[in-house]
Amino acid sequence: MEGWFASGRVVDVILLLVVLEALLSFRLGRGTALLPNLAAGACLLLALRAVLTGASGAVLGLWLALAGVAHAFDVAARFRGGQP
Repeated sequence: MEGWFASGRVVDVILLLVVLEALLSFRLGRGTALLPNLAAGACLLLALRAVLTGASGAVLGLWLALAGVAHAFDVAARFRGGQP
C-alpha cells in the first residue's frame, strides 16, 4: 500500500475517477458548467502527486498556480450567475 502513495498511483486512480465524472457530466449536459471546478480539483491532485513523487518545488508551484486560475474561473462563473 505504501508503494501506491510513494509512486503517486493513488492519485492516478483518483484522477481517473475525476475524468469519469467529467465525461458523465458532459453526457448529462452539465459538463461545461462543472469544467472549471473539476480542473481546479485535478490540478490540486496533480500537486499532491508532485509532492508524493518528490518533484521539484517549481512543478508543485505550477500545479498550484493552475489550480488557482481554474478556481478563479469557477468563482467568476458563479458571480455571473452561470452556476448555483
